[in-house]
Amino acid sequence: MTTEELFQVNGVTLCAETFGDPAHPAVLLIHGASASMLWWETAFCTTLAEHGRYVIRYDQRDTGRSTTYPVGEPPYAMSDLAADAVGLLDALGIERAHVVAQSMNGGTGLIIGVDYASRIASLTFVSTTTGDDDLPPPSGDLPQLSTPDFADTDAVVEYVVRSMEAESAGVFDEKAAEALVRADVARATNFEASLTNPFAMTFDGPKGGGFGDLTMPVLVVHGDKDPYFSLPHAEAIRDAVPAGELVVIRGAGHGIPEPLWDEFVTTLASHTAVR
Repeated sequence: MTTEELFQVNGVTLCAETFGDPAHPAVLLIHGASASMLWWETAFCTTLAEHGRYVIRYDQRDTGRSTTYPVGEPPYAMSDLAADAVGLLDALGIERAHVVAQSMNGGTGLIIGVDYASRIASLTFVSTTTGDDDLPPPSGDLPQLSTPDFADTDAVVEYVVRSMEAESAGVFDEKAAEALVRADVARATNFEASLTNPFAMTFDGPKGGGFGDLTMPVLVVHGDKDPYFSLPHAEAIRDAVPAGELVVIRGAGHGIPEPLWDEFVTTLASHTAVR
């Protein structure tokens, strides 16, 4: 039985799901570009909730069951995604939350942390970057995949699964990845928009500063084998914030896979303890 709910936030519909006791500290999970809430897997959310957290995952615009726009025409900016996240907290009656932002949506997390600081108990950046020009580029070993025919579901699934394999750095479960992608494709209003529009939106930043202006505790979680953002990207975030802690997950690529969840969850539970 699904416990998903639809919320009207900032003039759009956002689909969200919660795990655990609402009386516990809230943890808002924001995944990377094109990823619906499913990419924060149910078992991960349940495990974190068992550590005494009220866990929230949701579909950002153009993913899952949330508002979707024509392919290539997203009328929003990253700051709108940040406002959506805070609006969702409002809709859920949550005054302050611990925010976990992954990959490209590290930028969304930064905007939330700077421009909505009073709403944020702590901030966690996962597999992301400051975006500084002097940081290393992605690995040259990443495959160049051709865009699939979106009318061919099998081709779309194969394209995303191969992308997941490339970013996994070897810790990869093919069957689990395919099951996740098929569920995501089946659930999405427009999966082509999911894979296209997050990269076509306006990339703005915080109005009130940058990484050095974050006032809440900041945790940086990063795989030592991330092929997109090598370890110096994580170190740059740690060094740019006033109160940053870096935890390196050995063996992880871009994102933290299920075999390495124990360390990730334990670290996250410690960071999101009542403050």
